[in-house]
Amino acid sequence: MKLVIQGKNIDITDAIRDYVRQKIDRAVSHYQALTHEVDVSLSVARNPRISASQAAEVTVYANGTVIRAEEKSDNLYASIDLVADKIARKLRKFKEKKSSKTPEKTSIAVEQLQVPPPATNGKAPVLPPPVIRNKFFAMPPMSVEEALEQLELVDHDFYVFRNKETGEINVIYERNHGGYGLIQPRQVTTG
Repeated sequence: MKLVIQGKNIDITDAIRDYVRQKIDRAVSHYQALTHEVDVSLSVARNPRISASQAAEVTVYANGTVIRAEEKSDNLYASIDLVADKIARKLRKFKEKKSSKTPEKTSIAVEQLQVPPPATNGKAPVLPPPVIRNKFFAMPPMSVEEALEQLELVDHDFYVFRNKETGEINVIYERNHGGYGLIQPRQVTTG
């Protein structure tokens, strides 16, 4: 298993690195067959008004599924403990759901293509407005129920997926007042 530890506004000392490795190894030890990479991001907020300024975020890449957890507290070691416990619970839940279903491939390989440099025709290139971050994901078709399971695993407010029934891109999200919502495209007719 590959473990990547990154820090924002914090130096990752050997003591912190060892502590993270110990906690994450313990959290994923029963799921080594599923897990091939774990990314840990530790950060400290520099704003004195933020009481829970020490954050630990863990992203586990497990057999084509992304499982993510984040915890914040006023102590970095406490945040690491909390996020390790949370990721262990999510991995256990993922494994239980996976073993109760019939085996089904949840992701597809995406061919990596070399992008040719743009033709400038002797003109100076004009750059578009800055993009904060681009992410590219394979979107195998899945049911709304499967998308809901993925939403719970990634610990985000929404999840974008390709609907198995319609073949269209849909978004499932957590509603502010409880429950979930589904955004589906509608054909616009002109005339």
